[in-house]
Amino acid sequence: MSRLSNLRSVGHKLYSGEMEYDFVGRQKRWYAVSALILILAVGGLLGRGLSKGIEFEGGAVYTVSKPGITVSQAHEAINEYTGDHEPIVQKVGGDKVRIQIASKDTAKFNDIKNALSNKLGVSQNNIESELVGPSWGKEISNKAMQGLVIFMILVVIYLTVAFEWRMALAAFVALVHDIVITVGVYALVGFEVTPGTVIGLLTILGYSLYDTVVVFDTVRENTRSITKQNKMTFSAAANRGLNQTLVRSINTSVVALLPVGSLLFVGGGLLGAGMLKDIALSLFVGLAAGAFSSIFIATPLYADMKERTPEMRALKKRVEQHQAAQAKAAAKAAAAGEPAADTAADHDADDEDEDDDGEPAGAGSGTRTPGPRRQPVSNRSRASRNRPGGKRKH
Repeated sequence: MSRLSNLRSVGHKLYSGEMEYDFVGRQKRWYAVSALILILAVGGLLGRGLSKGIEFEGGAVYTVSKPGITVSQAHEAINEYTGDHEPIVQKVGGDKVRIQIASKDTAKFNDIKNALSNKLGVSQNNIESELVGPSWGKEISNKAMQGLVIFMILVVIYLTVAFEWRMALAAFVALVHDIVITVGVYALVGFEVTPGTVIGLLTILGYSLYDTVVVFDTVRENTRSITKQNKMTFSAAANRGLNQTLVRSINTSVVALLPVGSLLFVGGGLLGAGMLKDIALSLFVGLAAGAFSSIFIATPLYADMKERTPEMRALKKRVEQHQAAQAKAAAKAAAAGEPAADTAADHDADDEDEDDDGEPAGAGSGTRTPGPRRQPVSNRSRASRNRPGGKRKH
């Protein structure tokens, strides 16, 4: 209970601004970590390449009928014919085993059938065999790529209309980041790419985008009138919005990863479920990459682009001047033995007396509290002072 209360306390402090972690200010660090992960992913993709399943590369499917047959017996019977591809062996019913071997070499089709017949001790009449060509998998690949491109275009259009083009660009970079990492992990671990992989990949894009949009919405609220004050830069306000949604992002990611991890490690690892394992791996890696990118990539990248605009440069300059004035006032107060807060307030009041147009500098900004003003001199008193000799009429 104490740990739970501590976690709630941390979440409240992050939301209220009492506690903050500078994600945006350390953006170069996150970019470096992300670049390292991407290099490993691209290296695995270019080095080992993707291991395509039977649906994409073609191959053969055998269904063996024999009472008491086990998955391990079927594995031993076809080990010498599998090559670099891990065969998918599944129990179908009580007395059947289904074997999938992905391979472009269909010349060994009959040899594998004969080996299964001899090693498992069954007649060839009890072995159903089927060749699968790669044309169907190629068509699925093209459709998946078309769907991915259409999804990206719609995402960019929606975010540009709902937010702005810089947010759309940052979200697009985060999505590409997640895709490359997920595909690279598939290449590194050697999992076969199946239609289940494509389904999982398209699913994580929506989840990653959702997490990014939640953060962006909070950042937009925090920076709506950012130029009307001089105490916080755009990056600081964006970082506060990111901290406010941090606990929510972590909670949703953990809750989503727990069942997916169960599918991957229990369903895929212990039970040996083929397509279940493929979907779970893409979801697990994609969800983790999406949580990382929404916190460490999308928002810092958006803040970096926004800080380059003339308005935010001018704001940053005003904030720096305001902070320097406060520091000077605090030092002066410390030397005089006065409270620093009072001196700073007097300094703000002096600064706000008049701007270049003769109007209060803080008018409409809502960021400073004007100090005591001098009372205007009445017309009668002004007239009496203007008389010759400076004497007033009693």
